[in-house]
Amino acid sequence: MFSMPNILLVLLLSLFLLLHHVVSDPRATEAALICSNNTASTQERQIFVANFLATMDVLTPLIGGRGYAAVVNGTGNTTVYSFGECMKDLSQSDCNLCFAQCKTQILRCLPFQKGTRGGRLFYDGCYLRYDDHDFFNQSLSLQDKTVCANDDFGGNLTVWKANVMELVRNLSLVAPKNDGFSVGLVNLRNVSVYGLAQCWELVNGSFCEECLADAVKEISSCSSKQEGRVLNAGCYLRFSPQKFYYNSTIGNPGNGGNRTLAIILAVVSAVIAVLLTSAAVLFFVRKKVLKKRREKKQLGALLSTVTKSKLNFSYEVLERATNYFHSSNKLGQGGSGSVYKGILSDGKAVAIKRLFFNTTQWVDHFFNEVNLISEIDHRNLVKLLGCSITGPESLLVYEYVTNQSLNDYFFGARKNEPLSWDLRYNIILGTAEGLAYLHEESKLRIIHRDIKLSNILLDKDFSPKIADFGLARLFPEDKTHITTAVAGTVGYMAPEYIVQGKLTEKADVYSFGVVVIEVVCGKRNTSFSQNSSSILQMVWNLYGTGRLSEAVDPILNGNYRVEEASRLLQIGLLCAQASAELRPSMSTVVKMLTGNHEILHPTQPPFMNSSSTEISPRIPSEGYHSQPDSNTQSSGNRITESWIEPR
Repeated sequence: MFSMPNILLVLLLSLFLLLHHVVSDPRATEAALICSNNTASTQERQIFVANFLATMDVLTPLIGGRGYAAVVNGTGNTTVYSFGECMKDLSQSDCNLCFAQCKTQILRCLPFQKGTRGGRLFYDGCYLRYDDHDFFNQSLSLQDKTVCANDDFGGNLTVWKANVMELVRNLSLVAPKNDGFSVGLVNLRNVSVYGLAQCWELVNGSFCEECLADAVKEISSCSSKQEGRVLNAGCYLRFSPQKFYYNSTIGNPGNGGNRTLAIILAVVSAVIAVLLTSAAVLFFVRKKVLKKRREKKQLGALLSTVTKSKLNFSYEVLERATNYFHSSNKLGQGGSGSVYKGILSDGKAVAIKRLFFNTTQWVDHFFNEVNLISEIDHRNLVKLLGCSITGPESLLVYEYVTNQSLNDYFFGARKNEPLSWDLRYNIILGTAEGLAYLHEESKLRIIHRDIKLSNILLDKDFSPKIADFGLARLFPEDKTHITTAVAGTVGYMAPEYIVQGKLTEKADVYSFGVVVIEVVCGKRNTSFSQNSSSILQMVWNLYGTGRLSEAVDPILNGNYRVEEASRLLQIGLLCAQASAELRPSMSTVVKMLTGNHEILHPTQPPFMNSSSTEISPRIPSEGYHSQPDSNTQSSGNRITESWIEPR
């Protein structure tokens, strides 16, 4: 019994055998197939495929009636834009035959199997393109292509090259004034070269001129070859030593007797296209079903637990909540994944993080960690609501925090209202309380490892919420020192962590100290040039001369309490001391901020160059006496190559 692939092969062979008997020449010779690689979700691909097939069905009769057609089908991310056109010198029967073959071959881009969402097929007689965006009046693109013959011209090469360039320049000037089409010949010194130029029907005026001007420039690289083609988004240009075009748009007079055969071949091609499409869709669906079966077998009893858990979110639900992860809903991106805003069916806003790794191999661990972290609840920590682990990628669901990050208010592209002194003080205090909870009060000992302005979010009342702490336990890394996958950001990383890989809660304390100084001063710690001092050095120098208040953000215009500002900066210096042992715990920092603990005199902080992780020799040596724990990573190479997130 024949299988589906065998049946398709027989039909394709039959089609190719029939083509040998065609007297006319539809020029169905492939010049290039260009597929676009755009990723899409499973559901998006299925809808996109259906819309793609619908546009193909509509294009055929339209092209059969007028030689070109443009069709749009679908909405949002699954909209398909399709366009097809024949060369204007072809007869309608040749046009139909060329396009029928073109339509079957464009399926090689396989949008339903590989996730591609765009394809262009250039034949010498016709052209077909589909894409997920409006390209109808596009003249040039990054995927434009120049195709030269392999063989050099065998005659007088100097004359040949001169004739080629004169011909293509003439064609590029005539075509825009002649309905976007021109054919011609240059024959000087008994060297003949033939050419054709055509702009696609929807590429008008100056866009046509621009496209052909570019084609002339690009085709010069083929001028020593026997043939050359430029395949641009908006036009086609070809030269050859043989006459390949017809003298009129009526085409070859001998084509009329083959109209019936052309129609038959067009019908056969359409049937093959439907069969190919059906087979591909069936393959895709079957593959998806088998994958789900394998996953179900792998997950075993855990799958039932996850499904019934209040922490489990359906992948499809989260896809829809983010409009299939549309770029307009993207909130940001970090070292572990990208974050999107989502609206659930009940109207609740959430933040959804797409992780950069596949959790299939350790889904049991991952879900159990989500279960633990979800129980952590503090007003200054972003709440982890749950996860999705049974879809094609792993997702984390967090509460949505209304206002932007602290970084956006100081250094963001958009101009935000400057934060008042009272807000800055409350933000510093709330952040300290959140860290104290993670280090000392929660059931789990959690070291955040990436405290910085962009990981401190502000709610509607401008209360701070530390983000990304939930990832601290979600990576199967080290059970003694629990850390996040994002090791840190230059300018916030403690010196003992950079140099020795030694990680304790005091690394978070150091990062907090830098944040305090940035918030008070309104300056970024990594915003200095290679030859100037860091913000830590500036504040340290002012502390030594008793002029700490001079470091306060000038945008406040003196609207702050001088004594309180000096106290905060001194606390920041205490937290950012080079010696980890001398830094206070976060619970002690909270007491200092609220006036319930003595503020000691700080020792010198490290001064770090912004262009490297090299430590200034002025750092006190006592910061490096401790040897790294056997459970920590001590390789300096790994820190610089894999762990430091560039800003």
